[in-house]
Amino acid sequence: MGKITGERSVEIDAPIQKVFDIAADIEGSVDWMGAMKDVDVLERDGDGRAKIVETVNDAKVKTVKTKLSFTYNAPTEIRWRQEKGDVKALDGWWTLEDLGGDRTRATYALEVDPGRMLGMLIRGPVEGQVRDFLLGDAADGLKKTAEG
Repeated sequence: MGKITGERSVEIDAPIQKVFDIAADIEGSVDWMGAMKDVDVLERDGDGRAKIVETVNDAKVKTVKTKLSFTYNAPTEIRWRQEKGDVKALDGWWTLEDLGGDRTRATYALEVDPGRMLGMLIRGPVEGQVRDFLLGDAADGLKKTAEG
């Protein structure tokens, strides 16, 4: 099995800086990102944001643990890459676009190589369900939190 990739965009009735601040609060994301169950910040950057974290995620067929490294380009982008974990490789990012009038388009994207063992669990229709689950909860959760 190859990579699972996908992205989901939502338009949010909130200014870009507010949306960025919510998305950049990695510890707080467990409250609104359905797949993420736990975050442990191991290292912070010069601005006090999470730089290296360990996460526990519900991938529907298995709980997945990862150690991620984050970079920030405020207020338009947050990127992360797996340093080690249960999947072979994982890259993800938020891109934020100011639509004017205190509206923001947020796009959440993932590229995951589940590796051979996990890949055997997520074949066929299950792969699509896992992709939809991972992408949908993040984008919808960010929208609901920023507008709430």
